[in-house]
Amino acid sequence: MSGTEDYYSLEKNILEYRKQLDELAQSDEPMREGKILDLKRRIETEWSRLKPGLSAVHIVQIARHPKRPYTLDYLNVLVKDFIELHGDRRFADDPAMVCGFGFYRGRSVCFVGHQKGRTTRDRLHRNFGQPNPEGYRKALRVMKLAEKFGCPVVSLVDTQGAAPGIGAEERGQAEAIAYNLREMSMLRVPIVVVVIGEGGSGGALAVAVGDRVLMLENSFYSVISPEGCAAILWKDQSAVKKAAENLKIRASDLLEMGVIDDVIPEPPGGAHIDPEETYRNVDLAVSRALEELSAKSVETLLEERYRKFRAMGVIVES
Repeated sequence: MSGTEDYYSLEKNILEYRKQLDELAQSDEPMREGKILDLKRRIETEWSRLKPGLSAVHIVQIARHPKRPYTLDYLNVLVKDFIELHGDRRFADDPAMVCGFGFYRGRSVCFVGHQKGRTTRDRLHRNFGQPNPEGYRKALRVMKLAEKFGCPVVSLVDTQGAAPGIGAEERGQAEAIAYNLREMSMLRVPIVVVVIGEGGSGGALAVAVGDRVLMLENSFYSVISPEGCAAILWKDQSAVKKAAENLKIRASDLLEMGVIDDVIPEPPGGAHIDPEETYRNVDLAVSRALEELSAKSVETLLEERYRKFRAMGVIVES
């Protein structure tokens, strides 16, 4: 299996089984349950065959899958009475960043997250999930409200990176990201971060300073995109596979290096194959993390958060 092979061609059989599964679920066909179980086993078998050969580039393609659940999908399923807040009170509202409050498992929780958009019109409206400075300032404004009222924060990360345009730079993109890093590190409420798709550079990190940083199994988290890395280091897009492997973008690699705290399993084929199972897995992981963190004092949270991020990047040479 070559690293440049299109991932979507690999999942052809899985998608066909999933289509049959959805049709059966809507039918009154006799012996339906047995056929559903058989199709689920076929999906698992096909994924077991494909999974060992998936390259880092394939993981990137799964994380970018256009049908993968986005932030608003999770909020619609897991959160009750979500109220979105708009504007950074300085310049404008940024649709690429969704922020607000809702009831999660019976308590008020602050949610922030990148939103890419499904249709072409919506993607343009949300700038493909790449926030401008006002997006990060809005997120911090809402997180500060959460701190004021003692609400925990859940951040859902899914972006290629921060908006790279001239306007974003004129309005202080780097300063907005740096300011978020500092303020989140001192936020006096529990913070749970979940990388649900792409975790690209400072655009992701600006809302990813947390007490627990979790990643979906087929998401990725990196200082730069594989394409950007290949362009800078090798000046050749044919080096994307090499770049992806060397960046150590997989959740398993990042867990081993201590960059993240846990990996959330995905259904066979990826989150887009069975979104409902993905929602359940994320729900379980987030609720467990919030329960653990809520039992800690504010002073303990801040000290452990400080030590967690200070410990990253340590290199020991023999």
